[in-house]
Amino acid sequence: MTIPELERKAAELRCAVVKMIGAGKKGHYGGSLSSADMVTALYFHKMNIDPCNPDWEKRDSFVLSKGHAAYVQYAALALRGYFPSDELMNAKKPGSILQGHPDMNKTPGVECNTGSLAQGISQAAGMAAGLRLSGLDSKVYCIVGDGELAEGLVWEAAMAAYNFRLGNLVCLLDRNGFGAMGALKDRYDIGDVRAKFNAFGWHTIEIDGHDMGEIVQALDEADKVKDLPVMIIARTVKGKGVELAENQACFHNGVMEMEDYHAAICQLEEALK
Repeated sequence: MTIPELERKAAELRCAVVKMIGAGKKGHYGGSLSSADMVTALYFHKMNIDPCNPDWEKRDSFVLSKGHAAYVQYAALALRGYFPSDELMNAKKPGSILQGHPDMNKTPGVECNTGSLAQGISQAAGMAAGLRLSGLDSKVYCIVGDGELAEGLVWEAAMAAYNFRLGNLVCLLDRNGFGAMGALKDRYDIGDVRAKFNAFGWHTIEIDGHDMGEIVQALDEADKVKDLPVMIIARTVKGKGVELAENQACFHNGVMEMEDYHAAICQLEEALK
C-alpha cells in the first residue's frame, strides 16, 4: 500500500474501534486509538502473513503486549481477512470470538494471550528465540505501552533479548504519556526511555507515531539490524482521532454517551474522506 492508502486504512481501524465499543458502553478507547497507525503499518505493510493460513510456519508474528487495546488488533485482523468484519460488532459479548483481551484460543490471528502487563514482551522475546532455534527467518513484532514500562518484567525481557541477540524481535513503544489513572509524568516517570533501551543494548529509533511515512521507514530500517533487538519509540496521542478522548486519561477505559459517540463517528468519517 502507498502511504495515503495506509493512512486511510488507519482511519478505518479507528472508526471500527469506536463502533465496536458503541455508545453508553465502557471500552479502551485511548490506547486503541493511539496505536492504530502502528498496527496498520504492521498488518498492511510490513508483516509476512497469510490470513487464509493463520498457522503458516513461516509467518511473522504480532504480540499486543498492552492487551487492553485489543479492539484495534481485532479491527486489523478483520480488515485483513482473518474473519468477517461483521464479527466486530460482537466484541466482548458472551460467546464472541473477540473478548476484552486477546485470546489465542478464540481469535484467528492472535498469537498469544495478553493483558497482564509486561508478559507480552516477554512472550515475544521467547517466540523470537524459538524461531531462531527452528532456523526460521521470520520476525516477531510487539507493541508495548509506556505505562507498562513500570513493570520489572519488561526489563528482564529487554536484558534477555539483548543477551541472546534477538535481531528478529522488533518492539514498538506506544509513547502516549498516559496510563489508566493519569499522566505518567505525575505518576510513574521513568525518565529517558531511549537512553534506557540503549543502555540495555537495543537498537533504538524514535519517531512520530502518527506519521505513517516515519513508521514505515522505521520498520524498514529495523530489517537492516541483524544482531540486536529493535525498539521503535513512537510518540503518540492518547485517544488520537477523537477530539473528546485525546490526551484524556478518563478515556483509557471510558464511556461515550450517544451525543459524543455520534460526534466521534463524524470526526472519523471525515478523516476517511
